[in-house]
Amino acid sequence: MLAGSSGEAACLLGKTWGYDDRGVWVADGCVGEFVVGPTATQEAQPKKKARYIPNAGFLIVDSDKGDMYVRLFSYARYLNQKGLDATYTDAFGTVKTVQIREDVQLNKFFLPFSGWFLTPKLRYYLYVWSSNPSQGDPAQVVGAGNLSYVFNRYVTFGAGITSLPAVRSTEGQFPYWLGVDDRLIADEFFRGSYTTGVWVKGEFATKFKYMAMLANNLSTLGVSASQLDNTFDTMSYMVQWLPTTGEFGLWGTFGDFDYHETLATRLAVHYTQSTEDKQSQPGANGIENSQIRLTDGSVIFTPDLFGTGITVNRVKYRMSSVDGGLKYKGLSFEAEYYWRWLSDFTGSNTASIADIHDHGYQLQASAMVVPKLLQAYAGNSGIYGRYGDASEVRAGANWYPARERGFRVNAEWIHLNHCPVGYTAVPYPVGGNGDVFHTNVELNF
Repeated sequence: MLAGSSGEAACLLGKTWGYDDRGVWVADGCVGEFVVGPTATQEAQPKKKARYIPNAGFLIVDSDKGDMYVRLFSYARYLNQKGLDATYTDAFGTVKTVQIREDVQLNKFFLPFSGWFLTPKLRYYLYVWSSNPSQGDPAQVVGAGNLSYVFNRYVTFGAGITSLPAVRSTEGQFPYWLGVDDRLIADEFFRGSYTTGVWVKGEFATKFKYMAMLANNLSTLGVSASQLDNTFDTMSYMVQWLPTTGEFGLWGTFGDFDYHETLATRLAVHYTQSTEDKQSQPGANGIENSQIRLTDGSVIFTPDLFGTGITVNRVKYRMSSVDGGLKYKGLSFEAEYYWRWLSDFTGSNTASIADIHDHGYQLQASAMVVPKLLQAYAGNSGIYGRYGDASEVRAGANWYPARERGFRVNAEWIHLNHCPVGYTAVPYPVGGNGDVFHTNVELNF
């Protein structure tokens, strides 16, 4: 039994700690004291009705048959895009209008329920999610989740909806990013998204983690089962190495809020491939949209995009990335490089379209100016391809009034150069060129 835990990461039976014939195992930053043997049952304390577990939520059910944690993530955002140009010209010479916004939104509401039933090895993660700026879109309100079975620290099998392990930010750190619910534009451009499938993950050796997923498509949001292309060939893989400390902070977060006294390091590689057609793509303003766009922001399935009578109906997407990071005493530096290949175009008159190769990068650095209270950060990313180049620089700050992750005030400035990606839930639009400012008040428990 768990006698007590210390450290930022929650110790959750069957998820971040467990036991087998060889003894007790821990993962993902769980630090605790454990009682083993016959005395563990004899000394067990009466279960409490409800209590708060930092970074895990409120434990509202705790019984011999299972438990249930409930969390809440939400934030209010003021967004000002008035520093952007009113129009942009794509790679084909078409002038397009940028919808410039200045508004206040309760941007997102995310309510997950998680725990185990019958055995700590059988786990569930179910949630309700709403993106209020996307009112009226097909996936504005989502009920989703997944089920998993933890065999041991080496193998967990899961099925349902989760994020493809295509890049660093889709490994499960959400919402523990430097900014509030917004990735750098290169990350947003190249990554896979949330989809339905089956996966296996765990550790294959000390300090090495992996995940492999077989899924329906790159993004399930706004896509019904009748729209799928029936190829079931979306595959995504991740291998992660944590060479020094064997961990990288709570859930592998960005930044060093944890304030590592020993240098923490990570290296990881990712690979994703999928056959995508226009029926399996979310709508233009789909929430967490992972549409395949050219580097000028054009949706690849747009009719007549490559010329009169030329329309792509299906394309092969392949993407790989490599990332690394360092954390030490409140300082962090993290980098990732991306490569994307688009090929095997099918549709009307597509024989003239040559394979498309794009690449890009992102850099992020942060410092806890005042430990547990004030964090400053900066970021830079770039996207390069045949149909244009894009880049950004950004800087921001996080203030934690309660000296805990659960409540923060954030302010961020972004300078965009021909942004090729965007939608209503993020602070940048497609075609954005100029300055954006936003500030957020976030609640996350």
